[in-house]
Amino acid sequence: MDYAERVNRAVDHIVRNLARPLRLEEVSAAAGFSPFHFHRIFKTLLGETLQQFVKRQRLERALYLMSHAPGRSLTDVALDCGFSSSSDFSRSFRQHHGVAPSLFDLEAFRSTRRDAFERILTTQAGSPLLTALPAGQNPDGFEVVLRELPARTVAYIRVHNPYREGAVQAACERLLAWAIPRGLADGQWLGYMWDEPEIVELAKCRYDVALVVDDFQPAGEIGRFEFSPMRVAELVLRGDMALEARAFDWLYKTWLPRSGHVPDHQPAFEAWIGRPFAHGNAHFELACQLPVQPG
Repeated sequence: MDYAERVNRAVDHIVRNLARPLRLEEVSAAAGFSPFHFHRIFKTLLGETLQQFVKRQRLERALYLMSHAPGRSLTDVALDCGFSSSSDFSRSFRQHHGVAPSLFDLEAFRSTRRDAFERILTTQAGSPLLTALPAGQNPDGFEVVLRELPARTVAYIRVHNPYREGAVQAACERLLAWAIPRGLADGQWLGYMWDEPEIVELAKCRYDVALVVDDFQPAGEIGRFEFSPMRVAELVLRGDMALEARAFDWLYKTWLPRSGHVPDHQPAFEAWIGRPFAHGNAHFELACQLPVQPG
């Protein structure tokens, strides 16, 4: 667990600093390892070398911006994601996807990933789930409120491949067992999604079960992360898994393009009303929060 906690610290350092150069010595220091030992441990736990992981994070972030901030030039996307130039970005993109970013069929790519995501949800629910609607439609009556959130410190447990049945719920139970004796269990619970399943392979997605705390010392699988103040587009829902999936789909595909806002460099959040899974895994009460840039 100590190794997992240290590698999580390294991953947190990477995502905070993705837009600038990241050296092995710097990232290994964030994890408290020598560069030699860190390189080996990182690959053992995550299945990728540090270089492979950083490059994949940058390419996936680029796809996110290409999807949700279409007004940005590819040069701006490249620099925002930590590539040294547009040619560096184009070369890495072509190596990974087989085509230049300007020729990439983003809609077809996202559609394929969406199909995989819906198959997983349907398997878990036992029946087909409607999780997406054509852009512009809003039969669920979703309404957005813009909120300014203060800086927050969270205790978290990271879940890799979170769409496995029961994986997130089990992590919530472990964090709840940690929180109860400390008198923290009735604070603000969050689930933050580092990766969008229409962009990132489901097995490589990361989801953090989290609880807002004043301060604490991380240990074992329970890590510590600090979020800066942020503006979020928030909608509150009470319903099943499919309703939540439609809510985030609507936020990204309908509300965001029409709002004039640009997504911020923060993950999307589930902000639970009460404790997570308080009503089982068939009914959720929470706020969907999409960070957007001020403006």
